[in-house]
Amino acid sequence: MNKILALTAVLALAGCTTTSDTYLKNGEQGLTIDCSGEANSWASCYEKADASCAGTGYRIVGTAGTPALKESDKTLGKDVGNFKSRSVVVVCK
Repeated sequence: MNKILALTAVLALAGCTTTSDTYLKNGEQGLTIDCSGEANSWASCYEKADASCAGTGYRIVGTAGTPALKESDKTLGKDVGNFKSRSVVVVCK
């Protein structure tokens, strides 16, 4: 039972990066990548974009969310605190 609880806690903290198709105003098809949560980072958004575009590259169309902290604003080198909201819209090349 303890192993199941520990595994559930780890999975809950691990976070999840989701991708969904979207269409821009100019008709281009893009991807909306949501990498919100304390366990994710902006880097996880860009890693997911690279993986979703199958290594062909991508162009960032827009971003929304909590900005990344400067090193001097971090606590013991970590960005800790409230829930972080992050999403990026990309178009694959």
